[in-house]
Amino acid sequence: MAQFIQKHKNTILSILIVSLILQVQCHQFSRKLSPKSHAFKKQKLTHLHFYFQDIAGGDHPTALRVAEAPTTNTSKTGFGATIIIDDPLTEGPNRTSKIIGRAQGMYASADLNVFGLMMAVNFVFLEGKYNGSTVSILGRNGITMPLREMPIVGGTGIFRFARGYVQANTASFNALGDASVEYNVYVLHY
Repeated sequence: MAQFIQKHKNTILSILIVSLILQVQCHQFSRKLSPKSHAFKKQKLTHLHFYFQDIAGGDHPTALRVAEAPTTNTSKTGFGATIIIDDPLTEGPNRTSKIIGRAQGMYASADLNVFGLMMAVNFVFLEGKYNGSTVSILGRNGITMPLREMPIVGGTGIFRFARGYVQANTASFNALGDASVEYNVYVLHY
């Protein structure tokens, strides 16, 4: 047997390599798809307008600090503070306005020198034809700037394959840390 293997080792090795190649081809990691297979329609640009109600104080906060660095409380920007949110999205600037969705995710103070947040948030819509759909943003929010822009990195439901940008503008801010932020969302989707 040992002589047989020694004599035919190149043939055996070749058979093993071909066998492995065939197995890999049968279990592909990826493959190209036609956009038609996902029922792509004509691409649309949708503009959404709402208010993000970040409620940090009171009896029912929707934004909670869950982590901080040892130096967060002595930092001029709160560097290292990490906040988890489930904030209402409303039609108008007042907290009592009709809720059309939720902002769920997190933001963290990520700038040592000026107030700047790293935002990772899903806008989860609860009303009308957008009910159950989401838009995801991930980016820097320079909260001291009058108008900030962040990228849309994806979405689900009606907003599957979404991309675009959001513009945020603080409408009001109080001593408890509560904020009402106006959002204009420009989302490309199919």
